[in-house]
This record gives sequence, C-alpha cells and structure tokens, in this order.
Amino acid sequence: MEKSPNIQLPDLSHYWVPFTANRQFKAMPRLFKAAKGNYYTSMDDKQILDGTAGLWCTPAGHGREEIATAVGKQLLTLDYAPAFQSSHPLAFEAASRLAEYLPNGLDRVFFTNSGSESADTALKIALAYHRVCGNPLRNKLIGRERGYHGVNFGGIAVGGIAGNRKAFGNSLAGIDHIRHPLDIAKNAFTKGVPEDGGIALANEFEQRILTLHDPSTIAALIVEPMQGSAGVIVPPTGYLKRLREICTKHGILLIFDEVITGFGRLGTRWGADYFDVTPDMITCAKGLTNGVVPMGAVAVKHDIYDAFMEKSPEGAIELPHGYTYSAIPIACTAAIATLDIFAAEKLEARAADLSGYFEQAAHSLRGLPMVRDIRNIGLVAGIEFEQFMDKNGVAKVGAFAFATYLKCYELGLHIRFTGDIIAISPPLTIEKHEIDRIFNTLSDAIKFVASHGEKGLESKQYLKNEQAWAKAQIYT
Repeated sequence: MEKSPNIQLPDLSHYWVPFTANRQFKAMPRLFKAAKGNYYTSMDDKQILDGTAGLWCTPAGHGREEIATAVGKQLLTLDYAPAFQSSHPLAFEAASRLAEYLPNGLDRVFFTNSGSESADTALKIALAYHRVCGNPLRNKLIGRERGYHGVNFGGIAVGGIAGNRKAFGNSLAGIDHIRHPLDIAKNAFTKGVPEDGGIALANEFEQRILTLHDPSTIAALIVEPMQGSAGVIVPPTGYLKRLREICTKHGILLIFDEVITGFGRLGTRWGADYFDVTPDMITCAKGLTNGVVPMGAVAVKHDIYDAFMEKSPEGAIELPHGYTYSAIPIACTAAIATLDIFAAEKLEARAADLSGYFEQAAHSLRGLPMVRDIRNIGLVAGIEFEQFMDKNGVAKVGAFAFATYLKCYELGLHIRFTGDIIAISPPLTIEKHEIDRIFNTLSDAIKFVASHGEKGLESKQYLKNEQAWAKAQIYT
C-alpha cells in the first residue's frame, strides 16, 4: 500500500449516492476535488484521466473558462426568471442556437433539466400531439430491450432494463418493446457499424405491431441511435433507416434519444446525422451545457409544434407541461457558451478524425483474458467480458468489470462499468497519447484482475488508501 497522506473526508453519512452501492462506496470513497482539461484531481492530488467525459457529459473537457465566466456573469445579472407565463431573452437565444445545430426541420425546442426529463417530455408531446390531431386512441408507446431513457416513470417504462424498474411496482400501461440489435454470435469484434441483420431486425418491429397491436393505436417509438448505457450497442447497417420507413408508413412518431450520441460523440453533431435518418423528435441533455449546469431539451419538427398552435383553443395552454427550472438563465448561458466552443474548435470533426485511431486502440484488447466482445463507434467503445463463474459454478455478474474499474482507478484512469461491460467515452478534446494511456491502462487492469482468479474480484484488495481514509473518519 502506498503511503497515505492525511486526508480529511467530508461526512459521508448523509448523502444517498445515486445508482451506487452506497455501503461499498463509503467504505472506499472515490472523490474528485478538481478537474481541468481531460483530468480529474483526486483527494490525494492524483491526476485521474477521464475516460468517460464525466458521465458522457463533458465533451469539451473540464474547467472551460469560457463557460465558467459566462455563467458567473449571468448569475450577477439575472439569476432566475420564471418559465411560466413569462421568460427572458436568453431562453429564446439558446433555442435559436440549438435549432441551428440540430438536423434540418427539428427547429422547435422545449427545454428541460435532464435527459430523464427530456425523455418523459418527448413521450408526453407524442401522446398530446395525436390527441390534439384528433387521434386519442394513438396512446401506446414502444421502446426497445436494453434501452435507457432516464429514470422517470415514462423513461423506465419504455426503457428496456428491468433492473431500473423492478423495485418500483407497476409500470405505465400501453408499453411494448422491440428487440435490441446486439448479436455477438454474428457480429463480435465488429469495428464500427455491423453490416448484417439490420433490415430483418427492423422488420420485426413492423411484424410485432401488426401482430400484437393495431398500428393506428401506437403513438411513438423511442430508440437511442447507439445504445450507450446498456453497453455500447451499435445498430447494424440500414436498421434505423428501416425503422424510419415503418414509422412513416404507419403514422408513428420516431423519437431519437440522443442524450449520449448528441454533441459530437459519434464524430457528427447527432446520431441522426451519422446514420442519415431524421426522426420526428430528438431528446438531448449532458453535452448541451458541457455538464456544467443541468439542462436538457426536446427538439421537434415544426409541424408537430404547429399542430398544437393551430388546433388548440384560442388562449389555451397548448401543452400543460414544464418545469420550474426550464431554461433558467445560467443554463441558457452555459448552452450558448458550449455551442460557441463547438463552433470554434470543431469538436465533431476532431472526434471523427480521432475515431480510427481510437478504434485501433480499443480493438488492441482483443485476445485478453475474459474479453468476449469489443464494440466501437466514433469516440465510444464497449468492452464486454465473459461472465465470471465462481468455484461453485455460480455466475458473479458484473464482478469482473467492477474489479477492473477499481484497478483502473488505482492506476489513474476513470472508466465506467455496467454489468459485465466497460464503457469508454473520453472528452472529445482527448489526445492520441491519452487514448494510448486509456487502453494500455485498461489492458494492465484486465490482466491483473484475471491473473488473480476469484481473489481478483474482492474489492477490498483495491484502493487501500481510500479504505484507510474512510475508517479514519469520525462523524458527529
């Protein structure tokens, strides 16, 4: 164990950490105290390379003075303005700037505070749109297996991750799901977009709605262009285009959840641009403000917006929906400053230029112990592990990935794990030598954990200093 400096931790007892095993975390707390560029600074002043752009949300890197300065000035000018029945100029400027950045036709913007709120807002707009158009029976929503659309009730209902909703009782009614497009048996270790199976898989969607539902009762289909949170699932060639054709044929709205794929992650502005498919709505968040201030948005085709304006009674609230913090001044300021950075530094093109190098580095892990599959697109990669079986033949789901995550942190790299999958999605400001460091470190960590067998899965053998700091704390 390295010599541990005298670290004073905050009182860990009161904060309920989200999406985290709290008892385990508080026994070895991993706390960042600063961030700049592509690095975090840990409590003991160690530089931790950010291999995940925060939580997919800092594409322009950390500590951007342009955003911080703009937000600071805005706080002293107009800190808050109500979003209901009044507004402020920055909300309209931010909407105009975002509309310019969006695919053609998606130029009406509703602001939220997160990706979860964006997903629920899009679903509500879809249902309300069909109702205002005189089709109230279009009230079913279709999601996808292993889809992630945030954690609000609408999002977890159309989402396809059972663990995100099983603790919360009954889901929303009128929900169905289509198959996810991952086929490791056919497409393992594909570099970029898989070639086969896309059209047939999309056709299953049409078969399902014709067999199980009257298509005239379906309001919307919501999908991620690339499924990020479920482990980097890249759709095969033609899949999204065919979904678009089916939705158009049957009058179903197509929603792209671009909370992860928006703002340059795939080397284009949007996943819609990468796959050359225009949905009826796009949800976004995360990179919209470079993760500095919570903000999300739903962009809709102007004919959807026009339907509400033209078909609602005069003087009526066309969409009875919104949030106290929708388009608050500092969020709008942060979004405008972020879009300025993207325009000046051409981060999407930078990601596209680096994607080949990133792909080669990611696939260098092929052949390492436990590595079952590697998937990549743009500046994102997923490394899926074989399921570890203990000496009694019991599967230890996620244990190998978690141990690898801890070892990487110990070696100065922050990555993300979900189940048996590691996800890598660095800031778009990443340099080639840092890409090398990410995958070399990950390689070392995988080899270390694998070489220790079942003992390598014991979390207590990692981050001994963090464990010591936690034990030394006395809370009053």
